[in-house]
Amino acid sequence: MLHFSCVPFAQLRNTELYEIMALRQEVFVVEQNCPYLDADGKDLQSWHLMGRDAAGKLVVYTRLLPKGLAYPEYPSIGRVVSSPAARGTGAGKILMERSVEMCLHLFGDMPIKIGAQSYLLRFYEGFGFVSTGEEYLEDGIPHTKMVRK
Repeated sequence: MLHFSCVPFAQLRNTELYEIMALRQEVFVVEQNCPYLDADGKDLQSWHLMGRDAAGKLVVYTRLLPKGLAYPEYPSIGRVVSSPAARGTGAGKILMERSVEMCLHLFGDMPIKIGAQSYLLRFYEGFGFVSTGEEYLEDGIPHTKMVRK
C-alpha cells in the first residue's frame, strides 16, 4: 500500500527535498550511468508527487509541471522514478495513475505531454499516452515525446 502526498516546491520540507533528490540521483545518475544537471530550475514551479511505502520510505516520485514550463501548450509529468526496491510491485503503475489524476486536478482537463524514455513507450501507452513520433536523445538516452489527449 502506497501513501501519496503532492505539494508545491515551497511546501516541501527539507527532508522531503533531500529524499527526492537522493532517489532521482540513485536511479537517473548512478543506476542509468547518466551524469546530468538534475537541478534544472523547473522544480521551483512544479508540484511534487511522492509515494511512500508502509514504512514511510519514499519509493516512487513524479514532478508535475504546469503548462508552459516544459512545453508551451501542455502541462507535463516528469522525473518519473521508482526505487529499485519498488519495481515489480505495481507501484510504478499506481504512480502514473495518480500522476495523471493530479495533473487533471491541478491544471484542468487538458492534454498532457511527456518526454518518455523510448523503451517505456508501451508502459505509457497504458495510461493513454500516444507517441508523437518525435524521438530524440536526452543525456545520451533515447526519448520519445508522447501526448495524452
